[in-house]
Amino acid sequence: MGGLVGGAGAEQPQAMTAALRLSVRGVVQGVGFRPFVYGLAAELGLRGWVRNTSGGVEIAVQGPAAAVEQFQLRLRSEAPPLARLDAVDAHEDAAPVDCAGFAILPSAEQPESRQALPPDAALCPACERELFDPSDRRYLYPFISCTACGPRFTIISRLPCDRERTVMAAFPFCPACAAEYENPLDRRFHAQASACPACGPRFALKEDAAELSGLTAILRARRLLREGRIVAIKGIGGFHLACDAGNAAAVAKLRRRKHRPDKPFALMAADLAAIRAACQCSEAEAELLRSPARPIVLLERRQPESFPGIAPRLNHLGFLLPYTPLHLLLLAQNEPCLSQEPAPSILVMTSANRSGEPLAADNDEALSRLAPLADAFLLHDRPILARCDDSVAQGTALLRRSRGHAPAPLRLPFAASRPLLAVGGELKNTFCLAQGDQAFLSQHIGGLTNAETCAAFEQSIAQFSSLFHIQPECVAHDLHPQYFSTRYAQRLGIPCVAVQHHHAHIAACMADNGLSERQLIGLAFDGTGYGSDGTIWGGEVLLASYAGFERFAHLEYLPLPGGDTAIRKPWRIAVGYAHALGLDIEGLPFLRRISRQEEAIIRQQVDKQINTPRTSSMGRLFDAVASLLDICNEISYEGQAAIELETISQPFMASAAAYAVNWKELRGTLGISLKPLLQAVIDDVRAGTPAGLIGARFHRAIAQLALALCEHARRAAGLHEVALSGGVWQNQLLRCLACAGLAEAGFIVYVHRQVPANDGGLALGQAAVAQAALSQGFLC
Repeated sequence: MGGLVGGAGAEQPQAMTAALRLSVRGVVQGVGFRPFVYGLAAELGLRGWVRNTSGGVEIAVQGPAAAVEQFQLRLRSEAPPLARLDAVDAHEDAAPVDCAGFAILPSAEQPESRQALPPDAALCPACERELFDPSDRRYLYPFISCTACGPRFTIISRLPCDRERTVMAAFPFCPACAAEYENPLDRRFHAQASACPACGPRFALKEDAAELSGLTAILRARRLLREGRIVAIKGIGGFHLACDAGNAAAVAKLRRRKHRPDKPFALMAADLAAIRAACQCSEAEAELLRSPARPIVLLERRQPESFPGIAPRLNHLGFLLPYTPLHLLLLAQNEPCLSQEPAPSILVMTSANRSGEPLAADNDEALSRLAPLADAFLLHDRPILARCDDSVAQGTALLRRSRGHAPAPLRLPFAASRPLLAVGGELKNTFCLAQGDQAFLSQHIGGLTNAETCAAFEQSIAQFSSLFHIQPECVAHDLHPQYFSTRYAQRLGIPCVAVQHHHAHIAACMADNGLSERQLIGLAFDGTGYGSDGTIWGGEVLLASYAGFERFAHLEYLPLPGGDTAIRKPWRIAVGYAHALGLDIEGLPFLRRISRQEEAIIRQQVDKQINTPRTSSMGRLFDAVASLLDICNEISYEGQAAIELETISQPFMASAAAYAVNWKELRGTLGISLKPLLQAVIDDVRAGTPAGLIGARFHRAIAQLALALCEHARRAAGLHEVALSGGVWQNQLLRCLACAGLAEAGFIVYVHRQVPANDGGLALGQAAVAQAALSQGFLC
């Protein structure tokens, strides 16, 4: 990196009364932390130095004792917005500083250290002003960034975070950018992604055989979107497919091409006013939308018929605000240079991939894989080293933790004794590398169900291991023997810790909330998880700690006719459950959609126990009820039946009374009998009760069941803390009902905040359980 950058705040030797050396860990590289330290030292008249290391930032200061004390206090209280100081270790007996002023030293590599890498951040207000300032040399340039914004994780190859270790090394600075980069008082000092039109990356639009560049490419893309065409757009962490959200024909065309008949599309709006015109948006939700992470936020529609085709039969829309300069250029409504090609104010902005495949990130890959999907391609020549999809949030809960959050580390409530890897599950996969008190949870990988995604999973693990200098000595995996992640773990040739799926869920919630080792009541409600008895679990009450669990209660086992086929066709679950329980469903409306032969085959499967794995799944119970109500009999995306059941139930919640649910003792555990509950649902369907009211009664029944089981566990085990985890708890109606009831009954309730309740948080729980096993000297 060359020599010193310095000269600020020189002190006379006689004024020196204190020397201090600091080691700072956290998100402190690539966020403007060193220039902040430089400016603070200059203001306080201190001499010394600051430098990046592979483990964080080191600082040495010397000067009047009062100024040194002020420096230490203000270091935390005034740190840059994107910085996160996890630890500041002080060495007050430091040797005198051998500097005439204050200097920024070259970075120091420390191979055994781990430095947090900042996530990609949305464009900051200062850069946005420059983008639309005709007098600025970066006017309308789509790659504006500074130390407060822009790509980080997706462009860096190794730490410390310096330009030569990023893809920007391929774009040598022009003199003007070099001067900014070397000036400690400039907001682009060591901004690794900094560039300008003279020296930075370029955009091009490819449409059939034609290719356009510069502003002409942006203008053409705006016109194509306005005309109802589909454009593949390369962003920070991969490609999006975009079209005009207000053009029903364009949306329908995108659905056909993606083979995505029902799954909601995300929407990107030009500004918050456009979002508030379409959806209810609280101040808290607005702050989330405007945050540097810029996630997709699920918001309640104002009008059910708004944006037809975007989220069929659902009452929420997923909105996000522009987070790159290019997004702003595509959506700008009042910029004179762009007004010749007016743009839609709201775009569909969905992940650019075919069903089940990873997000496209490379230009050649996109041109090949996305050719059947897109009419044109807006490309750029800045490589993407790490695929990173958009994060998704609802309220205070993350449903997908990815861009804007990963790979910022999570603080563990204990120190891992050995470096370890946790490989997560099969769906919504993330993995986790942990060492010391840091857990590096990956970005969203997706379903490990095809070769391309599995390859991306392996590549991402290798990248994380190299970036964070963690070579795992053991690996945690799910109990399911057929998961790709399990087989991958077993091939590594290092000791393995097998972790039961629902135990991992509860441990993830505990770690998410920073809980130390203790036993609590865990309500693990999800769709599928391999049980320690070889059956499919999912409606579980566990007495759990990191070190182990006891299965206290569960839904009774019922048959899943056809296994995975039943998950895609909930009517099979409804028929199978009813037949196994001896319930009469003759004449129910949902059966009109099914042939008598198909129904007879399901009954025979159940009677003869042919391909009918047993399940205690809460998620499958929601599917069965959705089908019995004729709401959803076949699904095209995960959780569809339960989501549509929640949607139709919401308007009836205030007037709904809960159905009764019973349980009985089963070999030391409580088995929850579903026959009375399902019989009551069937009776109401026959009586012509509105489906939404039946759904509301069902939701209240499950919430009351959760409370009753926790009260029983409290009497039996003396526990008063409850952790809620598993994908079913993403249901807002159920979670709010259960949390309110539990809190009123005196329970302390923990829900997910930093990681998803679904399988996206599973790897964190696996890592916590594995560490507990290691601390006991246990490996399997």
